[in-house]
Amino acid sequence: MKKNAENSKPQQTVGKDGDAKQSDRSPRVARSISGEDKASEKKNTPWSFGNRNGGKRPQQRAPRARRMSLSVTRVDAWSVAKVTFLLSVAGGIIQIVAVALIWVLLNVVGVFDQVTQIVSSTGLDAGGFNLASIFSFGTVLSAVTIFAIVGVIIATLFAVILAALYNVVSQLVGGVHVTLGDD
Repeated sequence: MKKNAENSKPQQTVGKDGDAKQSDRSPRVARSISGEDKASEKKNTPWSFGNRNGGKRPQQRAPRARRMSLSVTRVDAWSVAKVTFLLSVAGGIIQIVAVALIWVLLNVVGVFDQVTQIVSSTGLDAGGFNLASIFSFGTVLSAVTIFAIVGVIIATLFAVILAALYNVVSQLVGGVHVTLGDD
């Protein structure tokens, strides 16, 4: 059997400054945050044959929290528009349901009839004032639906304008810096 000469001696590489450097092709070893070899951690498991603790489990250190520093440098205006539109639609539906429940509650309690009686008893009744007919259920829900639709459109446009403005400003200052932690 022949030995390969290339595997037995280190290779030479040329660095940026033109100097010849020797690089040995030893495998890279993964290191944890604390700087210890991952391979040495595996050697100390209680199931390995070369256990130095006499069969006892090694003491485990508490894992260290990782922290990453990230920057939000650009926000996609289309994704902002989609998310804002859906959130605004949900808000509009909540408004419509809330107004419907409030109207039903006020009608059950009799607020509309009491206001009509108060207005007629003061003498301001000029031709059969009836608050329940002015603020009927259909009229109130139609008005709230129109306001909700207008609100959805305005909120979506406003969010897209803010996203575009954020992109311009973040190009100048570098964006918002966020530090994420693994707790």
